[in-house]
Amino acid sequence: MDPQPSPSGRLSPIGRTASFSVTDAGSQSLSSILNNPHAGKLEASWVGWWSVSPPEFTPLISTKASSNLARSDFKSYVSSISDSYHRFEDIRNHISKEQTLDVDNIGEALVACLREVPALYFKEDFALEDGATFRAACPFTDVSENIVLQEKLSHYLDVVEVHLVKEISLRSNSFFEAQVLLQDLNVKIVEGCSRIRELKETIRLLDADLVDSARQIQELNASRTNLLALQHKLKLILSVNQALSALKLLVASAECAGALDVIDDLQHLLDGDELTGLHCFRHLRDHVMASIDSINSILTAEFMRTSIHNAGDKDAVILLKAKARASISLNGKDVEQVKLDEEETTNFRDCLLPLIIGLLRMAKLPFVLRTYRDTLTADMKTAIKTAVAELLPVLVARPLDSDLIAERTMDVDGGGSSLASKLRSLSSESFVQLLAAIFKIVQAHLVRAAEVKRAIEWIMCNLDGHYAADSVAAAIALGAMVAESSQESNGQGGPLLPYAPLRSISKVVSSPGKASDAISPSNLSKNFRVDVLRENTEAVFAACDAAHGRWAKLLGARALLHPRLRLQEFLSIYNITQEFITATEKIGGRLGYSIRGTLQSQTKSFVDFQHESRGSLHQNEQTNSSGTPAVDATQGKAEVIGRKKSDAVTSSQSNSSNMKERGKPTTQTLEYGGVGYHMVNCGLILLKMLSEYIDMNHLLPALSLEVVHRVVEILKFFNTRTCQLVLGAGAMQVSGLKSITSKHLALASQVISFTYAIIPEIKQILFLKVPEPRKSLLLLEFDRVAQDYKVHRDEIHTKLVQIMRERLLVHLHGLPQIVESWNKPEDAEPQPSQFARSLTKEVGYLQRVLSRTLHEEDVQTIFRQVVVIFHSQISEAFSRLEVSTSQAKDRIHRDTIHILGCIRSLPSDNLNNSDTPNWGQLDEFLAQRFGAEAG
Repeated sequence: MDPQPSPSGRLSPIGRTASFSVTDAGSQSLSSILNNPHAGKLEASWVGWWSVSPPEFTPLISTKASSNLARSDFKSYVSSISDSYHRFEDIRNHISKEQTLDVDNIGEALVACLREVPALYFKEDFALEDGATFRAACPFTDVSENIVLQEKLSHYLDVVEVHLVKEISLRSNSFFEAQVLLQDLNVKIVEGCSRIRELKETIRLLDADLVDSARQIQELNASRTNLLALQHKLKLILSVNQALSALKLLVASAECAGALDVIDDLQHLLDGDELTGLHCFRHLRDHVMASIDSINSILTAEFMRTSIHNAGDKDAVILLKAKARASISLNGKDVEQVKLDEEETTNFRDCLLPLIIGLLRMAKLPFVLRTYRDTLTADMKTAIKTAVAELLPVLVARPLDSDLIAERTMDVDGGGSSLASKLRSLSSESFVQLLAAIFKIVQAHLVRAAEVKRAIEWIMCNLDGHYAADSVAAAIALGAMVAESSQESNGQGGPLLPYAPLRSISKVVSSPGKASDAISPSNLSKNFRVDVLRENTEAVFAACDAAHGRWAKLLGARALLHPRLRLQEFLSIYNITQEFITATEKIGGRLGYSIRGTLQSQTKSFVDFQHESRGSLHQNEQTNSSGTPAVDATQGKAEVIGRKKSDAVTSSQSNSSNMKERGKPTTQTLEYGGVGYHMVNCGLILLKMLSEYIDMNHLLPALSLEVVHRVVEILKFFNTRTCQLVLGAGAMQVSGLKSITSKHLALASQVISFTYAIIPEIKQILFLKVPEPRKSLLLLEFDRVAQDYKVHRDEIHTKLVQIMRERLLVHLHGLPQIVESWNKPEDAEPQPSQFARSLTKEVGYLQRVLSRTLHEEDVQTIFRQVVVIFHSQISEAFSRLEVSTSQAKDRIHRDTIHILGCIRSLPSDNLNNSDTPNWGQLDEFLAQRFGAEAG
């Protein structure tokens, strides 16, 4: 065999020995190698360099310097290897070309096969038994066509076989290369297995000599550890069983604090992994949950008993006293203060402390407080209902006063024995006694509730220095964490966590704060404390609201009766309601808007009804008495009301001896500010009404604004009605008077003047209770009313002057006929004429009436105008008379002197500078007609 080039490019003779070694190495796959159509190529290409190592060459020793070497120096060497080198190049080029062609032609045979053979024969569902397929594949009609078809099918088979062989030949090189690589891999695997056997033997020897003793020690140590863990697990099982037994006993004996400690330990074990895998404790969590529920029920029931149901028999004692008071008809409401002494407070707090700590540890205190709120409210309503049910029969059975029989009869509207009917049938005194008993019962319940509230606040906030301060702080922190966990579980849809061990809280508190401030333990505890205090406060609020609602219903049942009560009767109900509101609001710490609204509404209805009834009464009284000069002692038992409001009104009675004569009118004089006013019945009634309004304003300060409005209305009404009856002569139609006399006008002037005089004092008294923002408008109203009274008084005085002027004109109208008789010679009468006598008589009568009734200043003002009218009208009339005889002149002279004498006697202030009283035009007429000596 010719020498082959080595992979390094050197010439390496490959002998027969080398070929045999290669054959021996691959003897396991000899058949595969012999079947290789390219065995020559394979032997010439890769077998030589796989099995034979390249020869080692002796280094050439150059005799010349490297810089003097030339190509000719290697000529002998190149010529010696040229043949082998050219053969090597040819083989390499041939292999690369063949590989390129093979790679390029892979798959072309199959494509050519598909082109030559119809696609029908390559279908996956090709089956000649199918009729359509058979007809498509064998469309022959005679024997010759069948033969041709058979030859064609044989040709198709030959084409497929030829192309498959070609494709196989194109892929054979890769297959045999893989086969050779697999054989090499087998050789390396055999070598690796031998090395592994050697290593195992070495390791076995090392284990026997060095490791076995140490491994034995380690195994014994592991056995000891397992035994200790087993012992610990057995002790844990024993302790859990003992804890379960103790928990059952503690729950059965209601020792909640100890039971919670045991539950704390068990919960800690359940939260850890120490009990994991112990099938005997698979129901432990259920037992703990059941115990927690039992403890929760025990603590809740004990808290309710201590807070509400353990209050004793105070309700029964209060009802017993109320029944005794009702049976002996005691007056007054007797609302005593109900409160706990210091010792009771201390004992009460000591009873609540362990219950609160237990409820805090389970985070149940807010929920229990909500239940407590509902129970307290229901208990409050039940107590009030019981009190009404037990006291009503006793109070209804009491004999009523005669003045209340009509009221009770009027209220019975076919309602039978309903509760509302019974309440309406009570007298005001009995109703106040019922309210007083309810007041004491409500106060007893609220004082107890307030003490619970203060005790919880003390436990939650003011336990500094107390022996239980640390326990309360830990319980608050635990409850906060449990509440937060419950909220998170609710948000995630998981089960609620009713309890968490105290150890977890201590870990959270002791761990460094990496979480946000919003979820830090201090913030959780603060928020939880705020929730507890809020629910604690809301419980008392709810109890107060329930009491207010029941009280408002009791008032509402008698809403139609209260406005018709007398002032003192209504005030007794109003005052006890105000005391009730004040006491309950002080305990509850929040305003009761509902009951205040009810009381305000009924008070307003009372004021409205009283105002309407007084308006009707005043109208009737004014109509009946407007024409009478004084008060009739037999009519209505009129009283002289002498009330003094801040030294306002002082009454004195004159001519009291005449009051003994039944039916004989007397004169009443009221003094105010040192001035006496003649009064009639309607004026006294108005004064009494104003006094009652002042009492209402003082006793019902909340409705001061309403009272002031009503006073303004009644003053306006009185002024208007008086003007209609007197100045408008309405009394002639409504009272049957024949005329409105000067006496009627004078008495009306006195009443109007008195009212005008006391308006400033009334305004000052009423405005003490009026809110400051509303005073300005009301002051304007009062000022307008006062101005109306002043105008009315002036109009009455003007009316009196007008009456006297009309009477003068009547007399002057008949004067010419009288003067005609004076011209007769036989008329020699020395007396003044009938005209002068009649005129002076009427003037004198008016002077007497007005002087006895009106004030001196008013009389002077009126007669000053009368004097001016007399001077002007009489002097003008006398100047127009035609006097022809001396007798007539004497008559005019005598009449003038007579009339001037009357004028000078009138009580008028002298506005002239003359020394003569009431000097005027008539004096000038006398001087002009009869000379200066004639006057």
